[in-house]
Amino acid sequence: MALNLSQRFSLEAYAALSERERRLVIGGGVLGLLIIVFGILVPLDRSVSHARQRIAHKAADLAWMQGVVPELAGSAPPPAATGESLLVIVDRSARESGLAGALAGSEPGSAGSLSVRLEKAPFDALIAWLARLAQQNGVVVDSATIEKAGAPGLVNAALVLHAG
Repeated sequence: MALNLSQRFSLEAYAALSERERRLVIGGGVLGLLIIVFGILVPLDRSVSHARQRIAHKAADLAWMQGVVPELAGSAPPPAATGESLLVIVDRSARESGLAGALAGSEPGSAGSLSVRLEKAPFDALIAWLARLAQQNGVVVDSATIEKAGAPGLVNAALVLHAG
């Protein structure tokens, strides 16, 4: 049966279909609705929910870090007097922290500073490494530029360090 465009989506056109065709239309509509709900809406809701949980967790981490900063700043131990150059200290500690593969380069700067570049470094390992450098060796971060590097948790960083 040929239907013109104005009749394609009308109730009369539906009523004109055979019982089998009506069941197919209803089944197709239900199947399409299920595909939309379970193929698009449910996964989208899950990903939004997961993102909200991650944001809440990161916000709690940030609040904790901001609360600990004054305590850490007031209790910084004096730098270890090993006589090693800053370049040697940074290189050795990066290897000990598992960041040797992410260490992309370093350049001595003015006034005893050292510019360090890391690529695709795990953020948590980077922060732990910087904290250990400060605590054990008195190394201070003059400036830091940290950007995400594609995969979650990985960052590219440009740091300027100097011995405290």
